[in-house]
Formats: sequence, C-alpha cells, structure tokens
Amino acid sequence: MKKAIFVIFISLINNLSINAQQIKGIIGETNWMKNWTNFKPTAEEYPDATNILTGTISSDLKLYKRNTYRLIGVVYITNNAVLTIEPGTIIRGDVETCGTLVITKGSKIMAEGEVTDPIVFTSNREISMRKPGDWGGIIILGEAPINKVGGIGFLDFNLDPMISHYGGQNQDSNSGILKYVRIEYSGRKLNALKELNGLSLAGVGRKTKFNFIQISYSNDDSYECYGGDVNFDNVISFRATDDDFDFTQGAQCNISNSIAIRYPYSSDISGSRCFEIDSFDKIENADLTKKLTKIIATNITLANLEENNQGLVREAIYVKDKSYFSLNNSVVTGFKLCILLDSKISNISANLAKINLQGVLVNNCDGGIHSENAAYDSEIKNWFSNESFSIEYLKINNSELFLETNIKKNPDFRLQKNKTLAIGN
Repeated sequence: MKKAIFVIFISLINNLSINAQQIKGIIGETNWMKNWTNFKPTAEEYPDATNILTGTISSDLKLYKRNTYRLIGVVYITNNAVLTIEPGTIIRGDVETCGTLVITKGSKIMAEGEVTDPIVFTSNREISMRKPGDWGGIIILGEAPINKVGGIGFLDFNLDPMISHYGGQNQDSNSGILKYVRIEYSGRKLNALKELNGLSLAGVGRKTKFNFIQISYSNDDSYECYGGDVNFDNVISFRATDDDFDFTQGAQCNISNSIAIRYPYSSDISGSRCFEIDSFDKIENADLTKKLTKIIATNITLANLEENNQGLVREAIYVKDKSYFSLNNSVVTGFKLCILLDSKISNISANLAKINLQGVLVNNCDGGIHSENAAYDSEIKNWFSNESFSIEYLKINNSELFLETNIKKNPDFRLQKNKTLAIGN
C-alpha cells in the first residue's frame, strides 16, 4: 500500500513539473508552426508573376490565388479602400523598384490565409538569388494614438507625405487582418541610416488582427510598432538582420505565444536584439504627456541557435528609460545577456517597477539582467533576485530544451515535456 502511494506521489510530482514546463515559452497541444511556415524559402519555387500591382489603388480590390502578383514600386491603398487577398495568393516584391505595400490611414488589408494555404509575400528573385532586403515590405498606417507632438507622424521611408501620415485618437481602429501570412526577404536599405522593415505598424489600432505571421530574412526589423495599440498572437521572426520586435512612440502591445529565432551571423554589424523597447524615437519630437511604451509579452521564446554566444547578436532584450515591459512564462536561450537596461534606469524603484518578470527561464546565457552602467548592476541583480519574479537559470543545449531545433525538419520550439529540468543559479 505504501509503495503504491509513493508511486502515485512521484507521478504527481512529475506531472506538476511537466505542467510547469508547458506554460513557459510557446505553447500548444500541437506544433502550431507546422504546415503554413517555411524555414527554407531559398529553396521554394514560386510561380512567375501573371499580374502587376503598381501605383495608387483607391477602390476595393481582391487578389486571387489563381494569379501571382508582382508588386512594383510603392503601392498605396487609399481612400478607405479594402485590399482583400485570397488564401494561397503569392505576391512577389519587385527588386528593381523596391516593391512596397502601404495601407494608408482609413484603408484596410484583409489577408486571411489558411493553415494549409498561407498568403505569401516574397522576393521576385529566382532560387539561390534571394537575399534580405530584396524588396520593401508591408506598411500599415492607422488612426490610434502615438506620443509625438501633435499626435501625427510621418515615416521616413521616402513615402508620399500627402497620404503617408498616421496617428489619431481611435485606439480601437481597425486596419484589417493578417493571418497565416508569410513575409520573406523584405527590408530594403534606403540610405545609410534608414531601412524598411518586414512589417511596419504605425498608429495601428487594436481591432486590427495579427495572428500566425512568419517574417523571415528581413534586412532590418521583422516587426516594428510606431505607437498604436496592437495585439500579436502566434507570430514568428526568423533570421532577422536587425531586431525581431521593435517598439517606440508609446506603442501599447500585448504579444503572446510567439517566437524569435536568431542566427548570429545574420545580424547587423551594430548588434541586434529580439526585443528593443523605447518610448520615444526622438525626445525633441515627443509629447511627454502621452502614454509611454508598454509591452506585455506572455509565453514568448527567444532562441539564439548559435549556442556559444558568438556573432553579432547582443542581449535578447533591450529596455530604454521610461518604458514598461512585462515578460511572463517565457524562455530566453543562447544570448550574451538576457536583458540589458538603459543606463538611465537605475535602482530607483519607480524605474525598476516598470519592468516585471514572472516565470522566466534563462538558459545558456552569459548573464541575466544588467545595466549599461555597471555601477547599477549589483543593485539591479539584487532587485530581480527576489523569489517573487520566479527567474530560473539553466545551462543546457537547445536540443535538450526544445522538442526539435533543426529547422531543416519541422522545428518545434515547445519545451520538452518528458524530463524534469534541474534549476540552477
């Protein structure tokens, strides 16, 4: 009888351990990255374009799977028009003219693919010739608040200033939907200081839906939010040259069940991060009475696949002064540091209280939470050593941590469920 009770007890302990692991990092009863993603787009044979998209589109337009579209130059959707894209449609950004899609303020994009039939935005180059920055990317301009003076902003992407403004008072505004969408090889470099992103969201409202998106081989950031109020669920950044997720201008964002997968030798020479969080891009143009950037990230996996912390990847997360950041039930693995804080964020509780970590597993990182100013390090370490933050430290290989890390197969970055991880400090 005692033996049976003991076995039951051990089983319960193991189940509790497994459940604890399941809630950290990306989650799901099945591998939600399967079927619609592509981690080898260099080998994907896309059909030649049969139709052209160019100029200004001021009335509703639908794109069909039976066609393949070539995006030539900057294509504007204006006049409250709706661009609807059928599942399985392929849009190829033109290399010569830096094909770029801009959804202007008041217009919408309805790009709702299916798990077995995603919508693909990619380069128009042939196999083996594709590279990051082949084309521009997707820009969505919305009506939600930003914290710039006057509440209106213009992106410095060589756009038409008459129709490229963003910002307003409607945090519930709706610019459409991106679901089961891939964006590949975007992020054209415009000049020495400015590059386009995979997906640029400026003043976008929270009724816009962003689910099941994979951005791969972006030459700058995969996702950048300039203000606005957005929600991301089940989104992927893969092999970005710069940051995976960049937030500024008072962006309000809830991001859940999402992953950044980094290759250090794909990174920018200036250094790259998974998350960069800032409240103001230029303090002289900021309205200090408006909201500060606030990011709530839950069930996030940040993975550097080069586990010796080489290359150009720096810390996984960089948080600047006057910004709010929460990281919950998440996994950070393979970076020089887990989090680096701006030198202006000292041990003053009013500053550190803006940064909340709950249930974070830090694996195979050289350091935990540090400051740019080494004088603050000991006090910051003491602050986050409080057990209430539930920060756990490990030193194991990614192959031991995740179900499948080989991107040549069907990668599955959910935590392994069949073992108990020994937690160390």
